[in-house]
Parts: sequence; C-alpha cells; structure tokens
Amino acid sequence: MEPALLFDHKAFLELAEMRMPFGKHEGMRLIDLPEPYVVWFAKQGFPEGKLGELLGAVYEIKVNGLEYLFDPLR
Repeated sequence: MEPALLFDHKAFLELAEMRMPFGKHEGMRLIDLPEPYVVWFAKQGFPEGKLGELLGAVYEIKVNGLEYLFDPLR
C-alpha cells in the first residue's frame, strides 16, 4: 500500500481530542479553532513539537474542506 493511502486512527483521535494549551482560544479543541486563526499560525510558523505538528494537520484539514471528518467525534 502506498504511504499516502495509510491512515493512522490513533493520530486522528489524538488530533480530535487535543486542546489549545494557551492564548485567546485556550481550552478549545484544535479542530474547532477558527480557520483564520489557524491560517495566521501557518503564516507565522507553527510552534515546534507535537502542538505544531497537530496545528499543521488542522491547517491542512481546514484549507482542504475536510472538517466534516471530525463531526462524528464532536
């Protein structure tokens, strides 16, 4: 199977549960952050580490219109 077709369910669930640890949207799930905020982060540069990786994933999900994937987990 090609790497692009692999799906990591554990990472998907982790992303759905992770909450913003600081700032104006502290406590909000990353997947529920307003798109303009996530786009701003993308332009400024995501934080290093796990949070940055997850915010990058949220950015890709939002700009590609895939937010509906998280509806069953909300």
